[in-house]
Amino acid sequence: MPELPETETIARDLHAAVTGAIIREVIVHRADVLRETTALDIARVLPGSRIARVWRRAKLVVLDLVQDRAHDVALAPDAAVSSHLVVQPRFTGALLLDDGNLPADQLDYLTLTFTLQDHRALHYRDVRRLGTVAHMDVARFAKYAAKLGPEPLDVALTAIEFSALVRASRRPIKTLLMDQARLAGVGNIYANEALWRAGIDPSRESASLNDVECALLLEHLQTVLRASIALRGTSFRDYRDARGNRGSYVDQLVAYGRGGQPCLRCARRLIDTHAIDGRTTVFCAYCQR
Repeated sequence: MPELPETETIARDLHAAVTGAIIREVIVHRADVLRETTALDIARVLPGSRIARVWRRAKLVVLDLVQDRAHDVALAPDAAVSSHLVVQPRFTGALLLDDGNLPADQLDYLTLTFTLQDHRALHYRDVRRLGTVAHMDVARFAKYAAKLGPEPLDVALTAIEFSALVRASRRPIKTLLMDQARLAGVGNIYANEALWRAGIDPSRESASLNDVECALLLEHLQTVLRASIALRGTSFRDYRDARGNRGSYVDQLVAYGRGGQPCLRCARRLIDTHAIDGRTTVFCAYCQR
C-alpha cells in the first residue's frame, strides 16, 4: 500500500498541478530513502530541471524531468526527457504538494523536499521510511520498467492474454496477482477484493482456473481498480493523496479488513488468514471455490 489506484490518484493530481514547474532546490532530510543516487548528487543535479510529466507505472509514481542547465527558466516545451524521478511509496510513503495549505500533521516525517520556483514544495513523506526515491537516466528506467508485468487496466491486456498469464503458473492465484513481474500494480487489498467478487478461492492453483474464470477475474479486477480510482483510493491506514486527504474507497471494501464478519453474499463468517503468502487474506470458504 499504496497500490495502483492510490499511485494513479497521486500521479494524476501531480501531473495537473506541477507539469511545467521547475525544481529550484532539493533538501534531503533523510537520505536512507534514496536509491541510485546520493544526497549530494540529487541536490546538485536536479535544480534547474523542469517536470515534464507525472505518471504511474505499476505502484510507482514517475516524474519525467527535462534538464537544460544553460536555459534553466526558458526550457523548450518539447525538450527530450533527460531523467526520471521514480517514487515507490510502499507502506507509508506519500508525495505531498505543499502550497501553504497542507495540513500541519502531514509535515512530520519528511524525507525529501523539492522546492519549486513558484514557491510551492513537493515533499516525500514516509513514516517508516520503507519507500524509496530513485533518480534514473532514461536507459536505466527503461531497463527497470521492462521487468514489470502488463498493466491490468491497459486495453491491450485481453482476457485471452490474461488467461495465458494466469494458467502458466502453479502458484496460488492471489500470489500471482500480486507478483509485479506478472501483473503490475495489484497489491493485497485489491487482490482480496477481486477474488471475492469473482468467487475464486485465493489459495487455488492459478493453472486450475479455466478461461471463463480468468475472464471473470480480470473483469472484476478492472472494475475494482477503476472504482477505487474514482473514489481516490483506499485509506485503510496511512495513505494520503497529494493534498494530504484520505481516499474513500475503504467504505466499499467487501473482503479486505472484514475478517470474522459476515460475507456480504452468503452471510457466513469471512476467514482471515496469513497462510497463503504471509499477508492478510480474507475470503469466504463457501462462496469462493
